[in-house]
Formats: sequence, C-alpha cells, structure tokens
Amino acid sequence: MKTIKSLGIFVLALSLTTSVFAGSQKVDAAKSSVKWLGKKVTGEHFGTIAVKEGNLEVANGKVTGGKVVIDMQSLAVDDIKDAGTNGKLVGHLKSDDFFGVANFPTSELVVTKVESNGNSHTFTGNLTIKGITNPASFTATSAKDGKSTIYKGVLTIDRTKYNVRYGSKSFFENIGDKAIYDDFTLDFSLVVAE
Repeated sequence: MKTIKSLGIFVLALSLTTSVFAGSQKVDAAKSSVKWLGKKVTGEHFGTIAVKEGNLEVANGKVTGGKVVIDMQSLAVDDIKDAGTNGKLVGHLKSDDFFGVANFPTSELVVTKVESNGNSHTFTGNLTIKGITNPASFTATSAKDGKSTIYKGVLTIDRTKYNVRYGSKSFFENIGDKAIYDDFTLDFSLVVAE
C-alpha cells in the first residue's frame, strides 16, 4: 500500500513539474506590440501592426519554439497626421502593390529553434508573408514582469523575398528618389503569460 501511495505522489509531483517546465505558453496579444519602419530615399514611414495570436513552446524550462500570427488588416500608419493622406498610404500598403491584405489577412512566424544565453535569445524559424515562406533569424532579450515574460527585439525583413517589389531599385531602374528600400523592420515586444 505504501508503494502505491508513494508512486501516486511521485506521479503527481512529476506532472506538476512537467507542467511548469514543459508545454505551451500563450502570447498575450492585447499587451504585445509590433512597430514597423520602412525607409525610402526621401524619408521614412512608420506605424503599428497587431499580434493576432501566438504561443511559445517550452521544454525543461527553456523556450524551444513557437508561433506568432500577425493581423495584417490592423496595419496602421503613425507618422502622417492628415487623415486623408494617412488613409491613402494605409490603403496602398494593404493593396496588392505591397501586402495584398485582402488575399493574405495574416502573416506568421514559426520558430523552430531557440539558442539562449541568459536573457539573450537567438530565434530561428520560417516567416510567411503573402503566402511566401523564407527562413528568418533574429535576436531578442527577455525580462520577467510578474507572471509574464517580455521578449523584445527587432526583425529585419527583405520585402522583395515576399514579392513586395513596389518601388524597389532591385527590380525597377531609373526610379531615382522614388525608390523605397528593400529592408523594413519590425520592432516587437511580445508578452508571454506563464
């Protein structure tokens, strides 16, 4: 009888330990943020885009993978204050010239590998934009905030790899100061509930 009782306690302890050190941690979409920045020869534009959902996979207390889905329909421009001009740029960015939001309402990052050194992490995975998937790698730092962990970093993306070629010197010659640089950045803060 003692053996059965001891075995039961061991199994309970193991399951509690496993739930703490392994499993899935949900990204708090409402508390997370993503800021985008795109540059051109004559200046830059910036704004926000919302996290739709996500999770990080954990094993032995360490992040091993995960997935983050971005709501492309939430794309907003913050640097233009005139409502009409702002609306035109938002509409253009959502059009087929850029992200084709009507056909591709979400983008996603699937993390397949994480290398951690203290609070610094290198994430490797696959990024899908406009239905096109390419490898992606970036670094982020983590910090505890109560029962959550906040991951902060910057992801640099070559838009031409995702068939976003409008205004790119790589594809259009003689566009002069109308050129838009191929790289844009996503400055993110992901809040993950433990």
